[in-house]
Amino acid sequence: MKTNLKKFGFCMMSAAVILQATSMGASAANGNHSNSSIYEKKIVNVAHRGASGYAPEHTIPAYQMGEQMKGDYIEIDLQMTKDGRLVAMHDEKVDRTTNGTGLVKDLTLAEIKKLDAGTWFNEKYPQLAKEGYEGLKVPTLEEVFKKFGKKANYYIETKSPDVYPGMEEELLQVLEEYKMVDSKGRTKNVLIQSFSKESLMKVHDLNPKLPLVQLFSYKTQATISDEELESIKEYAVGVGPNFSKVDGQYVKMVRNHDLQFHPYTVNERADMKKALEWGATGLFTNYPDVFNEVLSEYKHKDNGNKVTK
Repeated sequence: MKTNLKKFGFCMMSAAVILQATSMGASAANGNHSNSSIYEKKIVNVAHRGASGYAPEHTIPAYQMGEQMKGDYIEIDLQMTKDGRLVAMHDEKVDRTTNGTGLVKDLTLAEIKKLDAGTWFNEKYPQLAKEGYEGLKVPTLEEVFKKFGKKANYYIETKSPDVYPGMEEELLQVLEEYKMVDSKGRTKNVLIQSFSKESLMKVHDLNPKLPLVQLFSYKTQATISDEELESIKEYAVGVGPNFSKVDGQYVKMVRNHDLQFHPYTVNERADMKKALEWGATGLFTNYPDVFNEVLSEYKHKDNGNKVTK
């Protein structure tokens, strides 16, 4: 009897060791990013350039409106000035969203700060025009962090990183300065995305604990292979393609590889519903309030289905 008990105890200890090793292995595979809010069991609502359907994109009011509409993330596209400062702007040129002309890389921050980043919106969308939008300034990344603090979530894109040598180093320095990462390099409120795999790999090399998302822009019907997805999984937690070119099979493949799926830019209710039905774990929208309504309907419907089973 004692011998059997000893054998049983030894087996139990062995099983515990194996279980612990398996658990540690799983943690190692996912652990770099496990503290990110992207791993919460919720579908994320990303305010695309802020609530840009209602206010001038990439301005403080647009970001504020995105928060008021309960967007989960403020999306910030980054460009870099001539004197190495990171500013929130989608285009490499200032022409479309300010009263200025020229490339961001050829202008100093002081020169960009002289530009009006709001009046264009009033002129283009008179039905949404507000006097307060006139004379808005292009914000720096630091100014956005100062305004919204560590309680907000940020979805940051390195735009045209090949045009801006040192962009990734500057971004990580600002993240550290404003304590968006802890002493171990981990973050709970920042995601970094890019169309450039090279830029993401550079960020990953500098800090392998930051959660990254690989963007795609498809001209024709989107396809992706298991090999591509496994490669992406080595450095990123998700993918973000243009929604208009994907289908349910694409989403299924992404999710089968345990990657997040955050398409852009989804503004129509029907498309939002379709994305959810396909299994999207979040999406970018100019109308975060509308997506929250769709989400609420979707969850209510889902709960209803569960009750009737």
